[in-house]
Amino acid sequence: MKDIDLTEGPIPGHFRTLAVPAAMGMLFSTLYNVVDVFYAGQISTDAQAGLAIGFQAFFIMMSVGFGIGSAMGALVGNARGKKDDAGARRMALQGISFAMASCAVLIVAGAFAGPWLIDLVSEPGAYRDAATAYFYWLLAALPGFLIAYAGNGILQAHGDSVTMQRAMMAAFVANIVLNPLFIYGIPGLVPGMGLSGIALSTILSQTGVMLYVLRAVSRLRVIRGAGTRELHPEGKTYGEILRQMAPTSLSFTVLFVSGFVVQYALARFGGHAIAGYSIALRIEQILLLPVLGMTGALLPIAAQNFGAEAHDRVRAALWFCWRTGGLITLVAAPVLWFGGGLFMRLFTDDAQVIEVGRAYLRVDSVLFGIYMMLFSINSLLQAFKRPIWTLWISVYRQGFGVAFFVWLLVGVLGMDVWGVFLGIAIAVATGWLLSLAIVVRMARDEIGGLRA
Repeated sequence: MKDIDLTEGPIPGHFRTLAVPAAMGMLFSTLYNVVDVFYAGQISTDAQAGLAIGFQAFFIMMSVGFGIGSAMGALVGNARGKKDDAGARRMALQGISFAMASCAVLIVAGAFAGPWLIDLVSEPGAYRDAATAYFYWLLAALPGFLIAYAGNGILQAHGDSVTMQRAMMAAFVANIVLNPLFIYGIPGLVPGMGLSGIALSTILSQTGVMLYVLRAVSRLRVIRGAGTRELHPEGKTYGEILRQMAPTSLSFTVLFVSGFVVQYALARFGGHAIAGYSIALRIEQILLLPVLGMTGALLPIAAQNFGAEAHDRVRAALWFCWRTGGLITLVAAPVLWFGGGLFMRLFTDDAQVIEVGRAYLRVDSVLFGIYMMLFSINSLLQAFKRPIWTLWISVYRQGFGVAFFVWLLVGVLGMDVWGVFLGIAIAVATGWLLSLAIVVRMARDEIGGLRA
């Protein structure tokens, strides 16, 4: 089992060790979602739109898992950097416990709030009904997501991003088999479930991911021999986890709200606009994977070195991430601009859906490098244990910015779907400027600046 000291050795080597498997894991995670979108499209455009809206409502609960995973990466990583094995063990086990408790609360809350959120951004009809049914099924998948994210954060803090990669590869293969089986059934033996079959496939495969990740966590040196008593809630440690994860989770919640704002704005242009945007997001995620792998690797590398007070190595890690991300942008941006229509045709033959997706991907190609810097700044702020600033950046960029600029361009100036996408672009660009100002100040306070 990997347990790497990220405070020693070459920085580029640590990025390769962490970023490549992480990017591969996210690739299969994204391909997993692509499979869902593909099979939903085989059912109908309403099913594709219902999948997009139902998952968006589920995303607010998943945001807690993202926050716990980031908290584990920062808190366990800092403890590892200080060579505090007892602290790393306590934080890891309490993180798993915290994730379990969160699942119970969120499943109950989601059963009441989810349908209301779906009604808020959809019109009565087939795609709303599909979204609601899909969401109810997904509630059973919540432990598979939240506990796996917590475990993955612990593993990444120890330099292990391979375990999640392998788990997501297996889940992807399982999803390819289970989706058509549950959607169409076996004549005379298993009845077809339609869109709900996609949700059942998610439940089974993500539960498998959770079990595999937990097995890897249990084999870490600092965790071996742990008993169930160590999972009992400790108020002080829960409080520390909550303070670290809440801003990140709230940032993702703001992202969720932003997604609903975008879908609300697109709803006036019809179900094809929502379907096109949903497919384009999956394509965007695939091309962002190398960047997400790099910026995700920055968190444990910076966290361990910040804990060890190796400030030069923290700075070196950030600049390496930016330089490499810039090279990735030079390749990805033209692919998005010129290849958007071709990629869209892999998922649908609806001309209106294709045109909407192509419009979004062209805007996204201009923003690609900005996203890279935003993600890396968020990782650095989390490593500093200053996640509150990631929340304020998100509140502006994904909350106020998206709502205001989309309203201005669509509601006031009367633009079509291009107004929605350009509103997103303006919010992202101005949010990037805000995040640069914040990270310069935080780096000066914590490590003496971004440059030595």
